[in-house]
Amino acid sequence: MKGWIGISLGDITGIGPEVTLKALAIEAPADATRYLLIGDVDHARRLDQQLGLKLPLHIYDGKGSFGQFFLCQPFAESLPSNLMEGSPAAARAAIAWVRDGAERCLRHEIDALVTAPVNKQAIVQAGQAFVGQTEFLSQLAGTERTAMMLLGQDDRGRWLRVALATTHLPLKMVSEHLTRAKIEMVIELTAQACRDLGLERARVAVCGLNPHAGEGGEMGTEEQTTIGPAVQAARGRQVDVIGPLSADALFYHAYKGDYDGVVAMYHDQGLVPLKMIAFETGVNWTLGLPFIRTSPDHGTAYDIAGQGKANPSSMLAAIRLAKQLAARRT
Repeated sequence: MKGWIGISLGDITGIGPEVTLKALAIEAPADATRYLLIGDVDHARRLDQQLGLKLPLHIYDGKGSFGQFFLCQPFAESLPSNLMEGSPAAARAAIAWVRDGAERCLRHEIDALVTAPVNKQAIVQAGQAFVGQTEFLSQLAGTERTAMMLLGQDDRGRWLRVALATTHLPLKMVSEHLTRAKIEMVIELTAQACRDLGLERARVAVCGLNPHAGEGGEMGTEEQTTIGPAVQAARGRQVDVIGPLSADALFYHAYKGDYDGVVAMYHDQGLVPLKMIAFETGVNWTLGLPFIRTSPDHGTAYDIAGQGKANPSSMLAAIRLAKQLAARRT
C-alpha cells in the first residue's frame, strides 16, 4: 500500500512509543507506506537510539516530504525526559496527540490512525473527562453510531471478531444501557466490518445477556424484550444474523468458523474469549467512524515500560489492519 498511516504515540511513560518503533522496524522495510508519528520528537528519537533500531526519523513538514518515517510534535516544547508513570503531563499530551491524529484523518491528510495505549485513570486524574478512546474519537467525529470491535487470530489462523453492545460500564448497569436500537446498530456495523475485511460472507451471531440466553425468560427477559427483537429487525434488513444464543456455546462455534463476527452484550463477555486466543495479537478497531482507527489491545504496561522488553505483536497487527482497511477503501 502507498499512503499515510498516522500513529499517536500514547502515554510516553508506558510502552506505546516502544511497541510502535519496534513494530515499524519489523513492518516498514517491506512496504511503501509512509508513517506519521504524532508525539514527542526528542523522546521518540532518544528511544529509537536506546532500542538500537536506527529508524530514519524525519521532521514532518508536509506530505511532499522525502522519506518513510516522520515525526510531528503538536506541542512546541518537548516533555521532560524523567516523567514518572501516569504523569499528568504525559496523560494530557497523549490525548492531545490522539486529537491531532483524528483531526488529520478528518482533513484527509492521513489515511488511517493507529493509537498507542493511553491510561484512562491518569487522564481522569489529570483533569479531563474521559471514558475511553472509542468514545473520545466518536465525539470528535460528531457521531454516536460507533462500536468497539476486538479481533485477533490464534497461531493456527483461527479468528474471533467481537463487537460490543456496551463498553466501559459497571456490570450492574449493563442491562439498563442495552437498547434495541443500540444492538441493531452494532449488528449492522459488525456485518459491514466483515465486508470491509473482504470476507466471503458476513454471518453474525449475537450473544444473550443472561446464562443460557435467559432460558425462555426464567433467568432474565432481556433476550425476549430487547435482544431478540433487535436480531429480528436486522434480519428483516437482509443481515445474515442469528441469536440471541448462549454465549458459552456461541464462542466455541465462532472459534470453529461457523460465524464471522460476534456481538457481545458487555465488555468481559466478549473480551475474555478474544484474549484467550489472541492476547498478544488482538486489535481494537472502532467501527462506524468516518475514518479508520485501530489500536493494540493492551494498556500502557507501566510495570515494564522503559525496560526494552515490550512485545510489539499487537501494535504490529493494528498497523497491518489499518493498512489493509485503507488499501481496500482507496
